[in-house]
Amino acid sequence: MARAKDPFEIHLNEADIKREKGKARELRQSQWWKRCCAKGICYYCRQSTPPGDLTMDHIVPISRGGKTTKGNVVP
Repeated sequence: MARAKDPFEIHLNEADIKREKGKARELRQSQWWKRCCAKGICYYCRQSTPPGDLTMDHIVPISRGGKTTKGNVVP
């Protein structure tokens, strides 16, 4: 019996992952990201959080084919 293809299975090579992590490092240095964190609001729970405690999270993870873009990262 043939196994059904998993629609969420993504095959990324190490170079793709390394490139996206590099983009994330660059984006964390941008004024746009610093302003997002300065608001001190968690994207998921909407609670006030000290800006230094916020981290970058990809809405669609890199492992699932998500990219490091302003539309896909949140504090």
